[in-house]
Amino acid sequence: MSELFAPVSGEVVEVNGELEASPEDINDGPYEKGWLIAIRISDPGELDRLMDSAAYEEFLGGLD
Repeated sequence: MSELFAPVSGEVVEVNGELEASPEDINDGPYEKGWLIAIRISDPGELDRLMDSAAYEEFLGGLD
């Protein structure tokens, strides 16, 4: 077990226990079977500070 740093605060309401048997799912399908946890967000306003997928792709492109 290790710490997980998340960009939002809240309560962990579900853990994907299937990753113990298939940790490769994190890389193979992070939006399908590879999710880590489900969080009940305590401050929905924190979501406004996050990047959407297009902004994140642009950010990653600048790291080359």
